[in-house]
Amino acid sequence: MVLEDEDFRQEIREIKLTLSEMQNDLRRFMEHSNREHLESILSDFRKDFSDTVVAHLFQDIEEGLQNGMVKGCQMRETCKSLFSDLLYRNATFFREERVSEDSAQENVSSLKEMHENAPYHRCEKCFTEVERLLDSQVAIMHSLKIYQVERPEKDSLMVLPEETVVKYILEPLANRQRLQILKALSGATNTFSGLSQLTGLRGGNLLFHLSKLLGCGMILQRSGRGDYMITERGYTALKGITEIHSLLNDSELTATALQQEDHS
Repeated sequence: MVLEDEDFRQEIREIKLTLSEMQNDLRRFMEHSNREHLESILSDFRKDFSDTVVAHLFQDIEEGLQNGMVKGCQMRETCKSLFSDLLYRNATFFREERVSEDSAQENVSSLKEMHENAPYHRCEKCFTEVERLLDSQVAIMHSLKIYQVERPEKDSLMVLPEETVVKYILEPLANRQRLQILKALSGATNTFSGLSQLTGLRGGNLLFHLSKLLGCGMILQRSGRGDYMITERGYTALKGITEIHSLLNDSELTATALQQEDHS
């Protein structure tokens, strides 16, 4: 009888062990299946989202070139075709998860070269519109975090041009109102009156600060008395300041800085 009880308990243990192994196998299968299913859903979502963004950008390109280019110019259709090719090519980057700095800069450099070789003075209006469209695309790349900026080599830090950095980067940004303007323009274009209301500056005072940012290429103004918008240079500078602030905004560093101020 004792032997039968022991055999029975052994069978029970074996059954439990088998059930446990089956449960583990089933759990692994479900986890694997769910992960594959989730990845499939995310992949479809990314594709649908990128297609939606690209379709919107294509429409923006068509409307921008149609309304923003000089009317009646004999070169209009030729230039429009060249501009469209460049902007469409850049817009397709949104179908990629990551865009290298070289790839993103290639179209910017191509447009700059086209601008430098423009034959007529009135070409300025057309290039202003194309630069706006391209800068807008790059800004969206930044916001979606698909624009991958490579870190500089350590040796390049030693040849940093101090005078140029101070004059065209640090000095233009070393002002609260100018930083306010850049932050505001990073999300949308804005008018002179809108920026005046934002900063509390009026007339010549606001124009002075806008001129500083325009002079260093961090913002641009659409033709005539149009809206102001941030450029790729301005967006990069603002993003860099944000990253620096995040790295340095450490409680210990903050405490140290406050102590130094107290002793000074």
